[in-house]
Formats: sequence, C-alpha cells, structure tokens
Amino acid sequence: MEPLLRPPIGFAHRGARAHAPENSLDAFRLALRLGATGLESDVWLTADGVPVLDHDGVVRGGLRRRRIAEIPRHALPGHLVTLEELYEACGAGYELSLDLKEAASAEAVVAVASGVPGALGRLWLCHPDWEQVASWRELSPDLRLVNSTRRRHVKEGMERRAATLADAGVDALNLHHTDWTGGYATLLHRFGVLALAWDCQHPPVLAEALRMGMDGLYSDHVDRLVDAIAAAGR
Repeated sequence: MEPLLRPPIGFAHRGARAHAPENSLDAFRLALRLGATGLESDVWLTADGVPVLDHDGVVRGGLRRRRIAEIPRHALPGHLVTLEELYEACGAGYELSLDLKEAASAEAVVAVASGVPGALGRLWLCHPDWEQVASWRELSPDLRLVNSTRRRHVKEGMERRAATLADAGVDALNLHHTDWTGGYATLLHRFGVLALAWDCQHPPVLAEALRMGMDGLYSDHVDRLVDAIAAAGR
C-alpha cells in the first residue's frame, strides 16, 4: 500500500527513549542525530501555565508525588524540559507530535510554537477526542491535528470516522500498529486523512507498518525506525 507522505515521518517516541533518558534534551538531540524526522512527547501545564514535556505529569520527590499542574515552573526539578527549551535546543526543523494530556494546554502550546519560525506548520497535536482536536483548528490554520485512539473506540466504523475527520479538518488518525490493516490505511487515504501507527518497536513490526502504507511511525528505537524507512525506499 502506498502512503500519502513520502517519506513517512519517523517519530522518536519521547526522544530516543531506547538510547537516552526519555523526554530529556539529550534524548531529543540524539534522536535527531540518529535520523529521526519527528519527535514525540506528552504535554502538561505547570501551575503558572508553562507547557512541560513529561509522560505521566507527576513529579516524585522521595515518597511524595505531586502533579505538575500544582507546581510553578521555577519549582520543578531541573531535568524536566519545557516546550520552549526544546525549541531553543533543537530548533524547529522536524515534525513535533505532542499528546496533549489536558485539552486546555493547546492554547499555551500554540503560543510557544508561534514564536518559533516554521514551528506551527510542523506541530502535530494529538488527543483521543476527535471533536476536541477539531476545535483546535481555530488556533491556527497551519497546525496538524491528530485523532489518537484505538480502533475499539471507533464505534461508528472506520469509514465513517475517516469521513468525519476529513469533514472536521483533522489531518490524521493515529492507532496502535495492531489496529491497522492495509485496507484501513487505503480507506483513510481515500478521504485524504493520514494514517499514523504507534508502538512500532521491532523490525518486523516497522516493516509491516510501512507495507500497510503508514504515513508516520512512532518508535522508541530510532536506529531501527530510520533503517526500516530507508529499507522500504520511501
């Protein structure tokens, strides 16, 4: 099956997570050096509204656990990276996929990206609620919007979801790699909707996802990701 994007985007999940501490500047820099064409992370807002890149949104200190949302940026541990710091360290010459854990963070994320030349058109905002995702179009016409979910949650069926996303101006559907078939990818493409696959960790999985026509793949293993895309000749 043929993708809509050539070559497909290779998203480094939480940076080069298999090679360096996840969501660290070292991991993001390494991912780009290894050839990733995209970076991925999760976003949480601090108490003072600063977008921070972290998976679970919790800070651990000894036996205590506190939500990032309860802590101002200056009081967070130094290893946590803000979106602004990512752009300062890595520029904007790559696709950036952000899973917005709190819908309210979209405006703050777009505000940061707006201050970085070229960033908005390469910013992919992801959320499981397609209606929430579609509402973010008003923030910028340049954003790439992604409905990130599982096929079991697509109760209306894939054809109806594809048509709905196309009508709503949502650019892509992101599913676990086991949820995809070549037929589903072709169906999405008929509506002009991109097909993205996450948790693509091993060479056979990466190769199969590419054979199905995926337009982007998410992996912890950037070396395997880059090699698979090169081997597919896409």
